Amino acid sequence: MELIEEAVTSGARKYKACEELGITVRTCQRWTQAGKVKGDGRAAAKRTIPANKLTQEEREQVLKVTQRQDFRNLPPSQIVPILADEGEYIASESSFYRILHEAKQQNHRGRSKAPERRPLTTHVATAPNQIWCWDISWLPGSVKGLYFYLYLILDVFSRKIVGWEIHDIESSEHAATLVTKAHLSEGVGTKALVLHSDNGSPMKGSTLLETMYRLNVISSYSRPRVSNDYAYVESLFRTCKYRPEYPFKGFDDIKSAREWVLQFVHWYNHNHRHSGLKFIAPNERHDGRWSDVLEQRKNVYVSAKARDPNRWSGDIRNWDLPDFVTLNPEKKEIELIKAG
Repeated sequence: MELIEEAVTSGARKYKACEELGITVRTCQRWTQAGKVKGDGRAAAKRTIPANKLTQEEREQVLKVTQRQDFRNLPPSQIVPILADEGEYIASESSFYRILHEAKQQNHRGRSKAPERRPLTTHVATAPNQIWCWDISWLPGSVKGLYFYLYLILDVFSRKIVGWEIHDIESSEHAATLVTKAHLSEGVGTKALVLHSDNGSPMKGSTLLETMYRLNVISSYSRPRVSNDYAYVESLFRTCKYRPEYPFKGFDDIKSAREWVLQFVHWYNHNHRHSGLKFIAPNERHDGRWSDVLEQRKNVYVSAKARDPNRWSGDIRNWDLPDFVTLNPEKKEIELIKAG
């Protein structure tokens, strides 16, 4: 109302000011009385009691029934059907749950682990070999039901494939071997490294976890049933399987699968212009050559604009690449990173 009054005083029409705030003039009039703004009457408003609301006696009956010896270890989803089989209906299942919640009697029981809300996994990489993510994808064989398993590790900062192998089974032992090889080939040494993955059994196997502990690699997992925690490697698998030469009818054997993936990895790391990297190759980003490449592009655009400025209505294309890459960042964390 203060904003509307300020706009009207400055010469605006009241209906226009109300329209900007998403209310009608009639609503504005209803909110005022004798030239003053009325208080919010919703909190003190008298509302009629719903005709179908349970009485106090019925609520007490619900609590009494759930405390019966034969019902005390059963949830309402079990109690309500049993009562119906006995020819009795007290309230709906949702009403049972609501009454138990209000009475502080709906709590986790038993020896099973209570459900927990997993926070969003957030990491920030400012250089290569700080955050890796990995997964296993199925490659079809020539016979229906036959698959080969592509183990693949991706550097989040540079998008470079730092390690891959193909096996005929999924196992934590194969994953541990791959992580060890990639760790040695990249020369990570004692530097801190985060390895992000989903919650599959090979990712949480004891052999892999022991290897990561020995290499000083920190494990990180996505939230269950949440696909956007893991977009980098999933996007890579899509790029792989939608290549024009991909044998979508299946690989004849594991040797042919390894030969094809070897060629794909070389193309991806050295020749693929990655859209998430301002269309430079992952190897150029990984080796630090990206700044020279983008600077050259920028000079080309500046020269083109200088030759024919009439073709440019604004600035040249933005070829600046961020100095950091985030994995599921929170908005506040991005602002802190940008602020330095």
